[in-house]
Amino acid sequence: MTDSIRVLFLMLIFLGFHLPSYAQEELSEIKKLSKSADVIVSGKVTEKKSSWNENKTRIYTKTTLQVDEYLKGKDNGNFVEVLSPGGEVDDVGELYTHMPTFEVNEEVLVFLKKDMKNKEYSVLNGEEGKIKVVNDTKTKEKVTGSKLRIEDLKAQIKRFVEEK
Repeated sequence: MTDSIRVLFLMLIFLGFHLPSYAQEELSEIKKLSKSADVIVSGKVTEKKSSWNENKTRIYTKTTLQVDEYLKGKDNGNFVEVLSPGGEVDDVGELYTHMPTFEVNEEVLVFLKKDMKNKEYSVLNGEEGKIKVVNDTKTKEKVTGSKLRIEDLKAQIKRFVEEK
């Protein structure tokens, strides 16, 4: 067996053992998010607006989502607003690492937590709580970045939410 074939063989074995565990870790994280979130929705970003706080010390962005489906939480209407730290106002930008950002017309599935003090929703666990939904060019189905069918993910989230 040549060295290149041996290396390829070892890589395939290595990947074969680790891909299922990666998927298992991803589902474990989804389960934690599903249990901890107050609201889980899928939908499309329709608007985002950044502004200063009262003291002009921080910038926050309010993102409006048109909700396609509530996977957890009460149906509070067709729109949900999400408040995130960071954004851009005039020529000043503020960026926070590990915090999700949104783009108008982006399709997403988000795990939200409600702040009891100001009654605003924020994304749970930063960027982990936002899943971008895209169209698979081959199958034409909606999938996540890791090519998981969004309908399968939604079904799994609903099962996690129903578990006691």
